[in-house]
Amino acid sequence: MAAKKKITKKASPKKKTAKKAAPKKKVAKKAAPKKKTAKKAAPKKKVVKKAAPKKTKRKPNVAFMRPVQPDGALSAVVGSTAIPRTEVTRKLWDYIKRNGLQDRINRRMINADDKLRTIFGGKSQVSMFEMTKLVSRHIGA
Repeated sequence: MAAKKKITKKASPKKKTAKKAAPKKKVAKKAAPKKKTAKKAAPKKKVVKKAAPKKTKRKPNVAFMRPVQPDGALSAVVGSTAIPRTEVTRKLWDYIKRNGLQDRINRRMINADDKLRTIFGGKSQVSMFEMTKLVSRHIGA
């Protein structure tokens, strides 16, 4: 018979772990306080008070106050006498509100009735901004 070899286990060598020494903490040295130098006060400038401007009463634009003559279609709404341009717009809005012609959902739109439809060039609904443009065609100087 053949002789069996003995298998021997070798002990694994132990690893040596070297412990590192913790570095010493450095203590920050406080810097010596700086000497404060006295600042020279800047010379104060003399403030000259200005007189408040006198409030003058605002002057209306003469072009708006000049009487204009509405034509036949517009005179059915605002009257036939010559009145200033601002008064034409005011009377037109009175007519619109009195007859409930302002759109209920979009208040900027005006629903035209028969009298206004002739002024608005046949349109059934116009915006308040477009209205002034369309009305100016019916005003004679």
